[in-house]
Amino acid sequence: MKRTGFLLRSSAGKVILAFCSMVVVAGAVLSVYAVAEQRGPVQRVVQGKVMDSGGAIVKGAVVYLKDDHSLTVKSYFSDDEGGYRFGQLAQNTDYEIWAESNGKKSAVKTISSFDNKNQFFIDLKIGK
Repeated sequence: MKRTGFLLRSSAGKVILAFCSMVVVAGAVLSVYAVAEQRGPVQRVVQGKVMDSGGAIVKGAVVYLKDDHSLTVKSYFSDDEGGYRFGQLAQNTDYEIWAESNGKKSAVKTISSFDNKNQFFIDLKIGK
């Protein structure tokens, strides 16, 4: 018992205790990282609102999302608040997004694979 107390009060004991603490913390950080890696890649989300040229929301507009890699197009009807949302977008793919309503179309916006964000807020304004 006396040896343990002496060891903890000595400089060498403090160094050993600090080293052991760092090893425990490093192990905890690595285990959290390993668990995060097992979940797989982070998916991206794009959402926003569809508005007319005057800034009023457009309910029921068709929002298109084109995958520039596979050329597939997903669509979504804007909700009562003009909102839309596409989830589970791949990190390494470029996308194009636009909206159409009553024969009018918004400008096409691009989501680049080089943009490292995981969440995009893009409002689409349907022209005259």
